[in-house]
Amino acid sequence: MSAAVVSVRTKSTSRARVRRRVLLFAATGLALLFALLTVSLTTGEIPMPAGTALRALVGLGDPGDVLVVQQFRAPRSVAAIVAGAGLAAAGCVLQRLFRNPLASPDVMGVTGGASLGAVALIAAGASQALIPLGALGGGLLAALLLGVFAWGSGLAVTRLVLTGLAVQAGLAAAVNLMIVRFPAELAGSALQWTTGSVYGRTWTEVWGAGGAMVLALTAALAMHRRLAVLDLGDDSAGALGLRTSSARLQLLVIAVALASLAAALAGPVTFVALAVPHIVRFATGPPTAASLGLAALTGAVLLLASDLVVQHLLPIEGLPVGAVTATLGAPWLLVLMLRHSSPVRRDHG
Repeated sequence: MSAAVVSVRTKSTSRARVRRRVLLFAATGLALLFALLTVSLTTGEIPMPAGTALRALVGLGDPGDVLVVQQFRAPRSVAAIVAGAGLAAAGCVLQRLFRNPLASPDVMGVTGGASLGAVALIAAGASQALIPLGALGGGLLAALLLGVFAWGSGLAVTRLVLTGLAVQAGLAAAVNLMIVRFPAELAGSALQWTTGSVYGRTWTEVWGAGGAMVLALTAALAMHRRLAVLDLGDDSAGALGLRTSSARLQLLVIAVALASLAAALAGPVTFVALAVPHIVRFATGPPTAASLGLAALTGAVLLLASDLVVQHLLPIEGLPVGAVTATLGAPWLLVLMLRHSSPVRRDHG
């Protein structure tokens, strides 16, 4: 048997193994998501059987059960799913785009901008319904600042990361200054929102952010081939005919849109965008076209699980979900920094 035949069979076996791992991971994630969603709809101050909750979800059964499920539990659960998916997908794109395992919307200034936009509207006395729009605008403003300051270098990776850190630090300082200057009755509301929470979300907010999130995820999936070429490095990508600056800008806009939409719905929730891409790579191997979808699924599971922990397992009432994810994120970030003290080794998908 020739070496070429052996090589082809080895590659075919490897692809089949990766495909099985991807399918198993996706099936497990979907099962977990369904189980968590069922728990979120059936537990609370008014517990109810799963069958009753599912009937109430479609408007059947006792009017009280329908009210509790449709207007309180379901919007909060779906908001956590949508926001978790958006944050994780944004982190997946940014880490590959910047070739940096620590890249995330938290580091690049997007969540800082979202916090600033929300706090500014709270300070202005705007309606609660307008605060997510302020967060979305703030995230896009942070992305604009990032692009302006990094454009002179052709959107080079190192310049983008350093600029993102500077933008995030400046926006965080502005948010803290505004909160300190707030009247006491507003400071608590602003602080809870800037920590990240899905409490009180409505169907209007969920459908608006969810629809836009689907469009952004579709655009990210359509850009997978360009992202895979960028994985090879700027010189190799340019030799293959890719306009690297244009492709990087397009991917950056998509990632910012995903993160900003998630922040508009749940606030600047940390850890999800940073950790999920690593979880997916560990479970399924090098990036493929399916990696983005798996990251979105994992992010949805992680944020919904964290929100359930906040609601039912912690003794502190009203604790925002961002407090749980931040508690998980601090040691995770430290481990990543220790493991990747040298330049990250790239896997190509």
